[in-house]
Amino acid sequence: MFEDKSQELTPISKLGEFGLIKHLTEHFPLSNESSQLGVGDDAAVINPGNKKVVLTTDVLAEGVHFNLGYVPLKHLGYKAVVVNLSDIAAMNAVPTQILVSLAVSNRFPVEALEEIYSGIQAACTRYKVDLIGGDTTSSNSGLVMSITAVGIEDDENIVKRSGAKPNDLLVVSGDLGGAYMGLQILEREHAVFLADPNMQPQMEGYDYILERQLKPEARTDVKTILEELDIKPTSMIDISDGLASEILHLSDQSKTGFRLYEEKVPMDSLTISTADELNLNPVMTALSGGEDYELLFTISPNDFDKIKNHPDFTIIGHAVDNEEGNYMVARGSNQLVPLTAQGWDAFLNK
Repeated sequence: MFEDKSQELTPISKLGEFGLIKHLTEHFPLSNESSQLGVGDDAAVINPGNKKVVLTTDVLAEGVHFNLGYVPLKHLGYKAVVVNLSDIAAMNAVPTQILVSLAVSNRFPVEALEEIYSGIQAACTRYKVDLIGGDTTSSNSGLVMSITAVGIEDDENIVKRSGAKPNDLLVVSGDLGGAYMGLQILEREHAVFLADPNMQPQMEGYDYILERQLKPEARTDVKTILEELDIKPTSMIDISDGLASEILHLSDQSKTGFRLYEEKVPMDSLTISTADELNLNPVMTALSGGEDYELLFTISPNDFDKIKNHPDFTIIGHAVDNEEGNYMVARGSNQLVPLTAQGWDAFLNK
């Protein structure tokens, strides 16, 4: 948990629940006008003005969503916030506040929670969101984190999963598959360490994909970029469970089918080379890997010229009539491969 094994650690019982909350949150200032009252009262107060409030929450459980054998606590705090802000970004809304709840066992000293909260604070600063409340309690099964994120946006700007129409273009931000390949490297080196603690982990040269896994970023910038391009998506979702799963979610909500072109799926060269090294199909890492936290969205075909040469967006397919189904067009052929949801599922991936 800590590199310095000699440091004196503080048991949580020394502070108590309310003392712990005050200790961890007293240096989180409020910066959003909509945040009227934050930590310290029975409830927070948010004033959205004439806008709509967008809410999302995620639970992260030790041993299911993260492994503290190789995930630094500060990175865990940062990532826990980011994955929720990504959901707000996928609604084309601006994230403004978060609430953080922790359940911790007695093996975690106060200093461990300080590390987690330093990551949370870094994310709050990076994305200009306010910590306005939460809870702490004890746990008999390790660490469990629950983050609730709040976003505020004008009603007409909010984008749902349900607006895609046949012939709309399917677009993705950034590149895909890197987070999954970073996880494979971490798992490999952790297994080597468990087998022989004297072995040094071989992490050199994998920086980009390791960062994609340990310190992802929410694409809150996409909203501004699309506004500058005068484009409003017809539907949108973030890629947390793998590209195939997210396309199927859009299909289900929009009542359309999709054609995805294998050769168009954007991947970093390190993602491809690492997949080859581990005898994995690179495209499958993008389709089923998950945790990329890029945005997948559809736009009107009339907006093609506005986005076609943008360096951060890739047109990877298009919507079709619902009865035509969801298929990937294989590279170098017209073969149609059915898209199936093989991404992350907390109740199946154990």
